[in-house]
Amino acid sequence: MRIARDGTWFYHGSPIGRKPLVKLFASVLRRDPLGDYWLETPFEKCRISVEDAPFTAVEMFVDGEGDGRTIRFRTNIDDMVSVDGDHPIRVDTDRESGEPAPYVRVRDGLDALIVRSVFYDLVELGEEAAGPDGATIVVRSGGTCFPLGPAGEG
Repeated sequence: MRIARDGTWFYHGSPIGRKPLVKLFASVLRRDPLGDYWLETPFEKCRISVEDAPFTAVEMFVDGEGDGRTIRFRTNIDDMVSVDGDHPIRVDTDRESGEPAPYVRVRDGLDALIVRSVFYDLVELGEEAAGPDGATIVVRSGGTCFPLGPAGEG
């Protein structure tokens, strides 16, 4: 089994088209301390290949403002995740291209890649703050501040 970067689950090279089946597999997905992914049931354990993150964040909801703001994401398997200290946002940057790769923690070491259009919406919520390497764009949710990347030149 394999999960593509866009969140599509594959079995023997063919996409799994039934969302209830994908949700069932996702419910038993685990990540070990070495970063390997496994489908684990009480009776069986099977390694699964994940190209990037096992889920994608496909929709964003915002309640409140400032320190009282809550940002929530809906994943491709319809899980809802509220961004807070236990479910942080992180943005990795590709060393060669400089492109951001934003993620939100869903559960137990499993992340969702925030799709590009949703990331743009997230950046629109951002505010400029002083960072150790200069001005940074940050968002606040669940009483926590999350850096998104360097502030551009206006």
